[in-house]
Amino acid sequence: MPESNAPSTAFQVVPSAVFTALRDGLNYMLAKTEKFMDSQREHLPLWMPVMLGIGIATWFALDNPAQWTGLILGLVAITLAIWAFHHWLENYSILRKALVVSALLLAGGCALIWLKSTIIGAAPIEKPVVSTFYAAIGERTDLPARDKVRLLLVPGKEAALPAKIRVNLPRKWDDARFREGAVLSVRARLMPPAGAALPGAYNFAQKAWFEGISATGTALEKPSIIKVSRQSNWLPEAQSRLSRHIQSRVEGSPGAIAATLATGDRGAIADEDAEAMRRAGLAHLLSISGLHVSAVVAAIYLLVVKLLALFPALALKYRLPLIASVAAALGGLAYTLLTGAQVPTIRACIAAILVLTALAMGRDPLSMRLVAAGAAFVLIFWPEALAGPSFQLSFAAVITIIALHQLPWVQRIFQRRDEPVLYRIMRFTGMLFLTGLAIEIALMPIALYHFHKAGIYGALANIFAIPLTTFIIMPLEALALLLDIVGLGAPIWLLCGEALSLLLSLAHFVEAQPGSVTRLPSMDVRLFAMFVMGGLWFALVKGRARLLALMPLGFAAISLTQMRSPDILVHSSGKHLAITGKQGEIILLRDRAGDYTIDTLTENAGVKETDIRAMKDWRNAQCSPDFCTIKLQGVDRIWTVLASRSSYIVPERSLAAACKRVDIVVSDRWLPRSCHPRWLKADRVMLSQTGGLSIWLDSPPKLRTVAAQEGEHGWFRP
Repeated sequence: MPESNAPSTAFQVVPSAVFTALRDGLNYMLAKTEKFMDSQREHLPLWMPVMLGIGIATWFALDNPAQWTGLILGLVAITLAIWAFHHWLENYSILRKALVVSALLLAGGCALIWLKSTIIGAAPIEKPVVSTFYAAIGERTDLPARDKVRLLLVPGKEAALPAKIRVNLPRKWDDARFREGAVLSVRARLMPPAGAALPGAYNFAQKAWFEGISATGTALEKPSIIKVSRQSNWLPEAQSRLSRHIQSRVEGSPGAIAATLATGDRGAIADEDAEAMRRAGLAHLLSISGLHVSAVVAAIYLLVVKLLALFPALALKYRLPLIASVAAALGGLAYTLLTGAQVPTIRACIAAILVLTALAMGRDPLSMRLVAAGAAFVLIFWPEALAGPSFQLSFAAVITIIALHQLPWVQRIFQRRDEPVLYRIMRFTGMLFLTGLAIEIALMPIALYHFHKAGIYGALANIFAIPLTTFIIMPLEALALLLDIVGLGAPIWLLCGEALSLLLSLAHFVEAQPGSVTRLPSMDVRLFAMFVMGGLWFALVKGRARLLALMPLGFAAISLTQMRSPDILVHSSGKHLAITGKQGEIILLRDRAGDYTIDTLTENAGVKETDIRAMKDWRNAQCSPDFCTIKLQGVDRIWTVLASRSSYIVPERSLAAACKRVDIVVSDRWLPRSCHPRWLKADRVMLSQTGGLSIWLDSPPKLRTVAAQEGEHGWFRP
């Protein structure tokens, strides 16, 4: 009967209709994606280093080997599945290839950084020790501004110590024979490399892990020479002699900056001058990177081209751009070696050589493809560089410059034209300002993420500082060094010193202006990822589709303005506790805290170093020599915190009674089991496992730990 079959028929038709609709919808989405990717065909290769970088970043973000293995196997499985069922995507060849390449690059990035971590990573020593040992000097760094010398030591196998140790000693104990290759007898107090004291704080232990350094320390007495170095140290000695020579010609911080520009030696720059440069947005001038290498390479290229062009026979017979490119590349390599061959300098040198190669071949010297090639090269050989601010800042700046100058309206406004000199200067100044402003906007999230502060007036300062450094200071310094060969460099050094003093005056002036520095508390890594991916989408996608980047960028920017400081910061040692006040201040538990500890606490709270109060003088705290009891207003109620201030023994019964009356207990000592606060007991036992804490007294309360962000990476040892 028809009526009896009706329900069964309906049951069969509905799923079929749903399946058809889902299939049609999926095909429509795939077709749209294929069409979009076809329109971006020329830009798709630019995403290859991005995928490699995401794989590396994912390794840092995931917690343990099981997750890393699962990610790699999952991505390989996706690749095999696409290959096995490729006929399902036969009409979407671009999408299919992009998925396969992306999956392999993501897996490759994760495997690459994991492999390097396994091979290079050096486990930190278990605990502080005082030891006397023999060691060869692997590297020497002079730090006259801090009145000390830093030695990278390689102990002998019989010392039962790590392969690499970094030791500081006062300059009064320095010896001219303390150079690379010499063997010393050293007595030093050694510590594990310092990890992040708070969630989001600077993590030297991670940097030391990839440099193979397992311990740092301070010499307790003057080291003894066991064996004088016999190896050739001509390059470090040349750097040292050149640095001393420059500082003898230009005194004070100007001379120290001049030495930095020539040799990369930043040790003589006074801390207040270095801080002023950072706050004014000019710190990049003190790090030998793209600007300096580009200036040297460009100067050599133009000089060689102009000189050879004076000889018509040579100009007609040989390709002058090719000869000039070779000369400039050799000059760039020499400058890179002279300034220490650090990763940022090597990266800049590689980029310069790629630009020279493009010039020699008659191609566009500034293109995203060259940047992508340089980024891929760095990520393959130094994958750990991705996590550092140097890599992020330098590549973000270059990508911003190229993306900005590829915009049609920018090209229309700033293209060369036949016009009076004054208009040309105004156009050049406007271009410099717009470029500086774009770079400041692009770099601000990176600076806030790593340093918790960023300069506001950096774009204006760089309008004057970059031309001053590139077109006046560096040429004057090069000319002065050249004239010193015949003893005629003194007048040029005088001019160079005045120009450097002007640069420092500009930095101090900008730093002193109201609101010159924006401070924010530690940024969540997910928010930072939105800034990065939004910026990359805007730079690497062409057409109106790039405007889609405004959604994550806008959301991240709005979220950034809504961030608030943690109510409580607990140092990993448990000795230092900070409360963020309602007036943009920070209240410290202990009066005596080192400068580094204070900087760490204030940076992660997003407050000025001068906005500090002692807890014993705060009206919301009652302090004895041993403990402070603190009342804090949370979102929905008042919280009570008990924090220890001394190491003296307290009767257990009294302590247990005090714990019952409070919500949170913080101490650098071990607290007995009878201590039961209402919510959190952060004593030595807990902090040794979690590291430092950031606490928000929301409803419910929120807790972030160092252990949660570090996972089981080798440099973090609970």
